[in-house]
Amino acid sequence: MVAHGIIWRGFRLVALPLLLALFSVTKVGAQTPAKTIPETRILFLLDASQSMYGVWHGERKYMVARQILSDVLDSLATHQNVQVALRVYGHLKPYPPQDCNDTRLEVPFGPSQTEAIKKVLSQIKPKGTSPIAMALESTENDFPPCSSCRNIVILITDGLEECGGDICEVSARLQQKNIFLKPYILGLGQNMEESYDCAGYYFNAENKVEFSRALNIIITKILNKTSLQVNLLDAQNRPTETNVNLTFINSKTNEVIENYIHTINSKGVPDTLNLDPDFEYNIVVNTLPPVLIEEVSLTKGQHNIVAASTPRGGLQIALKSNTQPNVNPAVLVYLPDEQTQLNIQYPFQTAQYLQGNYRVQVLTLPVTTLENVSIEAGKTTQILIDNPGILSILKKIKGYGSLYVLKPDGSQEWVVDINSESDNNESYYLQPGTYKLVFRPRFSMQSIHTKNINFNITSFKTTRINL
Repeated sequence: MVAHGIIWRGFRLVALPLLLALFSVTKVGAQTPAKTIPETRILFLLDASQSMYGVWHGERKYMVARQILSDVLDSLATHQNVQVALRVYGHLKPYPPQDCNDTRLEVPFGPSQTEAIKKVLSQIKPKGTSPIAMALESTENDFPPCSSCRNIVILITDGLEECGGDICEVSARLQQKNIFLKPYILGLGQNMEESYDCAGYYFNAENKVEFSRALNIIITKILNKTSLQVNLLDAQNRPTETNVNLTFINSKTNEVIENYIHTINSKGVPDTLNLDPDFEYNIVVNTLPPVLIEEVSLTKGQHNIVAASTPRGGLQIALKSNTQPNVNPAVLVYLPDEQTQLNIQYPFQTAQYLQGNYRVQVLTLPVTTLENVSIEAGKTTQILIDNPGILSILKKIKGYGSLYVLKPDGSQEWVVDINSESDNNESYYLQPGTYKLVFRPRFSMQSIHTKNINFNITSFKTTRINL
């Protein structure tokens, strides 16, 4: 049975060079540190401008905010790995005149700051203007450096920007810099969603009860576990594909958040991952070629499902007879229209690729190129390559020379240059066929001394040329 929060997102193939830029190299053999539970840091950004002194359903707005925020702080104090801080704006200078720098971090992050924040709340009197964008921008320095912390901002306000700032631009820029995740904005009274929706998750409260409920919903969303199931679909759209690395990337910053190798559990269901719901993810399914699931937003506190079509089949390149242990040419696999290899494998290895056509180059001498190699989902395509023969060049002099394969149409194709700096014998594994050796001794100063020697190569046999 599928649970709540089902998301079916679009996906697309991604060119390998673009993906490589997203990943950093890990030193081979390095110890992976044990994962720690991330610290959640919640900064309350409270409006204490003149309008918060107004009466709201029989009570002054700032007193309602003080009471409900105090209750929430008491509940947060019972949670481990949660720190809180308080920044206020509009409370230092009276209006008029207008002071658009009126904001201050009243209580910084630290353990057990609940009572300190409640004390500040009891002393605040609204009096000034609303430099909301500037106050939000000032939060950049409120979060001490921490690579594993979740930084959350909750803005509580009853009005709009009064100092000409652009809260949407500030929010986007600080999210891009990974200062905090997408903020939560709680509006009192009038519905200001149109003005704040671009800056964060907006909640509106028409009265005190809705204010309390909305703030608790926000806290619940922040603290509740959110899970994700990634279904990798086969050719029949069944979630049976697995054992592929999934890379989760912050879609705002392109930072790699996590890597998980996809697993199907004992019940035949893709494994459940617990993820931070405040990120919007790009998920790279590291098949060959990779598939990208873009802009995945998770429903908080629920089980989410995303899916990608990844029907795969196998490809194996093999020699017709495995009796030459020293022959192990690399196999380069390309997408039909790409110049950068998608994968490198070796004979008798089976690699999995998405269903489709590929170009294959086997690094024999000469290179064996196979166009339009078809991979069918659920099956293994096997291609047999002729076993090479051996060319043994016996020489006691240095010289300049090259090997060419002769084509049926009378043309010749370069294969390899021989070593002009050595007077030792040389040997080459060559594919069966007709060849030509072109050679001129190094000491000779006349082109007429060039030798053209035609010869044949047969699988498993040695052909000797004495220079």
